[in-house]
Amino acid sequence: MTDKPTFSRPLSVPSRRLSRVGRLGAMTAGVAGNMAVNGLTQLGRGQRPAMRDLLLTPGNVTRIAEQLARMRGAAMKLGQLISMDTGDALPPELAQIMARLRDDAHHMPPAQLKKALSAQWPADWLRQFAFFDVRPIAAASIGQVHRAQLRDGRDLAIKVQYPGIADSIDSDVANVGVLMRMSGLLPKGFDLKPYLQEARAQLHLETDYTHEAKQLTRFGQLLSHDDRFVVPQHHPDWSTRHIIAMDYVAGAPIEDVATQSQDIRNGVAKDLIALTLKELFQFGVMQTDPNFANYRYQAETGRIVLLDFGAAQQISSQTADQYRQLLRAGLDRDTATIEATAQQIGFLGDNTATTHRTQIVDMIQTVFDALCAGQIFDFNDRSLARQMQAKGIALADSSFIPPPLPIEVLLLQRKFGGVFLLSARIGAQVDVVGLLDRYLDHTAP
Repeated sequence: MTDKPTFSRPLSVPSRRLSRVGRLGAMTAGVAGNMAVNGLTQLGRGQRPAMRDLLLTPGNVTRIAEQLARMRGAAMKLGQLISMDTGDALPPELAQIMARLRDDAHHMPPAQLKKALSAQWPADWLRQFAFFDVRPIAAASIGQVHRAQLRDGRDLAIKVQYPGIADSIDSDVANVGVLMRMSGLLPKGFDLKPYLQEARAQLHLETDYTHEAKQLTRFGQLLSHDDRFVVPQHHPDWSTRHIIAMDYVAGAPIEDVATQSQDIRNGVAKDLIALTLKELFQFGVMQTDPNFANYRYQAETGRIVLLDFGAAQQISSQTADQYRQLLRAGLDRDTATIEATAQQIGFLGDNTATTHRTQIVDMIQTVFDALCAGQIFDFNDRSLARQMQAKGIALADSSFIPPPLPIEVLLLQRKFGGVFLLSARIGAQVDVVGLLDRYLDHTAP
């Protein structure tokens, strides 16, 4: 964490459900209106408008990004997930707009902050603090973080949940679902409902800070003897369902590692990839939110600070074994086993057409071919991302309807993609196959 906030300005979080429904509804109506006007304009010119082009205009994307950033909560969280890898999928100007959702959100003004704290803490709470900075050091989709010092000397980072966020999840998710359906970007016949149900369940879990506190303590114990990482200590006496208190731990944004030497960049990416594999194959629990803000770097110690365990997810031994089998088959170029395992995991369904099966197996093997092309995989090389984008577009254009994936698999894929993106952002070069090999010839402890 740093002591200097990087957000834009204080804005009250709309906490009443009707207010949030109204804001999202107005945003959706505004986007629909823009799409209709642009569509009629193109028809008047004798052009045949595409839904994707009508939605993804700078005006519409700006409207969506700014409104979700103002809303915070589940609406912004879903927007962050949608925008995780827009760099290769959208034109640069639109990708830059959506990237705002991965940066710090607006923050609560002091009056709303004090009201939120007083609702959770004893009436005389302020007397027990020697210092409490009302300017947050970080602001995200569900809460904001403040630095404070108790009179007993403890230096704390205190995460405060935005008021009304937990109660607004269902309506936020429903409204974002409406926006996604009207976008025309979903494959015809794709059933969005199970994904929205899983999103609701996951977001309800993430707004329960008692769950996050347990995971914070759990990861602190799991990594207590690993000097590559720092996990802040939890302070239960100042934590509630909507507030979590932990040690303040200094660190710079993880993206700043891009300015360090190649050895340091390689080491940071290697450590994060190794941690991801250890979470999957050894711990049986994974922090599945790869938002860059959840990692900090301590240049003086060379350690990575791990933050925000609200999205920690239990991983079944069955899923871990399936991924181990998929990795082994990919490295061995065993396409028959790749296809069989991909179906076990859920990437393929019983009704998936043969041509689509071939395309998906080819996409999986493309990843392993790139990893095996040399001893060191260069994340600076964007050719793999471009290949996967082209193959993904071709798959979508061939009317492929993805089978519904288990939430466990969706979260795993999100984590893998996020670690890949971060490694690319800092320009790392890593022996990825060497890291994978450690987990392929034995079962997880």
